[in-house]
Amino acid sequence: MRQRKFGNTNVEVSVIGQGTWYIDRGDRNSAVAALRRGLDLGMTHLDTAEMYGDAEFVIADAIAGRRDEVFLVSKVLPSNASRRGTIAACERSLKRLKTDRLDCYLLHWRGSYPLADTVAAFEELADAGKIRSWGVSNFDTDDLDELKAVASEGRIACNQVLYHVQERAIEHAVIPWCKTHGVAVVAYSPFGHNDFPSPRSKAGQALQTIADAHGATPRQVALGFLTRDPDVFAIPKAATAEHAADNAAAGRLTLSESELALLDKAFPRGPKPRGLPML
Repeated sequence: MRQRKFGNTNVEVSVIGQGTWYIDRGDRNSAVAALRRGLDLGMTHLDTAEMYGDAEFVIADAIAGRRDEVFLVSKVLPSNASRRGTIAACERSLKRLKTDRLDCYLLHWRGSYPLADTVAAFEELADAGKIRSWGVSNFDTDDLDELKAVASEGRIACNQVLYHVQERAIEHAVIPWCKTHGVAVVAYSPFGHNDFPSPRSKAGQALQTIADAHGATPRQVALGFLTRDPDVFAIPKAATAEHAADNAAAGRLTLSESELALLDKAFPRGPKPRGLPML
């Protein structure tokens, strides 16, 4: 599994990680086995959130005895993101995850509390050793500009955003902003939300053609395309150990310039949208 520097941190993180949205909806043992298989294969970046139901409990089971292997991320809901509320939410997540620290803690999306209050809470948590870095999710460039105005230089670790082959809006401005300021970009829902390209479509056939050339799968090719930029990471979810292994194999895949060009044509970026797409 390839690793790369994670934004404004000194930590090397797996290019392909593991998302956990809805992971609590299926069989618990299968979910734990999937996460553990992912860890075995180098997908040590585990992402969760207080909003994700029992996902933090599932992760706690999966990382038992292996905490030091993991780059563990969780998120605070905007409704809890006051200074005191952020600290309390973090404490609850730590308890559910059965750990004493998070490697990164994110504001899930922009809410009504002042960013200065949330940042102050993040820094207080960092000073206490309860989080090692912090970042945001679903922030457009105007939000990022406001955040930078209240945060110390080099403190924003990442921005987690919707990004898949059929939704490339962040390439217009968000990725360039993050690259300029040393902020990692983390692609959530990298296969789309139940709408991965059909193998019968022309775009799906482009994925299959490249997959065949590499002895890979279309989903692995999609992950390879998204992580072609050295500042981008992806966190697909897997409900089974077999699916986790399939995702992990994408971490070894390197696409040629001609293959990237073919995918760029098959999945055009489209015009810059008025707002940031999110789920």
